[in-house]
Amino acid sequence: MTYLAYHFTVTPPQPGSDILIAHISEMGFESFDYSETGFTAYIKKELEPGINFDDMMYEDFSYTCEIEKIPITNWNAEWEKNFEPVFVEDLLVIRAPFHDKVPGVTHEIVIMPKMSFGTGHHQTTRLMCKEMFGADLKEKNVLDMGCGTGILAILAKQLGADQVTGIDIDEWSVENSIENCAVNHFPSIVIKKGDVNSLAKENPFDLILANINKNILKADIPYYSGSLNAGGRLLLSGFFTTDAGELKEVAGKNNLRYISMRNENEWAMMVFEKTNNA
Repeated sequence: MTYLAYHFTVTPPQPGSDILIAHISEMGFESFDYSETGFTAYIKKELEPGINFDDMMYEDFSYTCEIEKIPITNWNAEWEKNFEPVFVEDLLVIRAPFHDKVPGVTHEIVIMPKMSFGTGHHQTTRLMCKEMFGADLKEKNVLDMGCGTGILAILAKQLGADQVTGIDIDEWSVENSIENCAVNHFPSIVIKKGDVNSLAKENPFDLILANINKNILKADIPYYSGSLNAGGRLLLSGFFTTDAGELKEVAGKNNLRYISMRNENEWAMMVFEKTNNA
């Protein structure tokens, strides 16, 4: 299997990189690695979008793009060159096995992303993690929907969750999440391949974490609501602050009461609570 690396040089890097990622995230790209000059997006060769990026012009920033073929055997070496530990204040560090331990940080997650999405560098992951630190997860039944590398599932377990399930549609993500859960000493986290249709077979959850993208979230909110216990909470991220209104509207129609919103630059996450209504 061959992957393509789209190396974007963006001027200025922010918010241009975030805007570009939002626009191409639904084209089949699996992972985005930020750099000082922009970012790199990875996609399977057979899913190459075949669009002319010269036609995507923006008033607030400019960019160039170079495409590189990366054989699967070279994937780890590619991201290891640029992967740096990720910090969520002094609460959490997300690092790879080849990084040194970081003193003075309350929690640590060790991941080896391989081919799956989610190294923790994106703002939405940090937003979700911050919110989780302020929640009561003790003895809760938690779902990490679209688990990627399993970061949120692992953090839920570290914060006292009883049962944790991760679901993802991508086989690489499932395999990598299982590996990362084991590395972080939580082999009891259940990782499954599937989509929202899988939720019909699951017991109701006390907390659902979904860091995906706006369109998928909008389509899946009814399933999330149906899988939550009354009083359970839904944390959504993977969208812009300007998209919040659309998601609030859909959530409100599905017995989910809006609680709060966080944002980092243009990216946002929202918290909803399941009402007692059926």
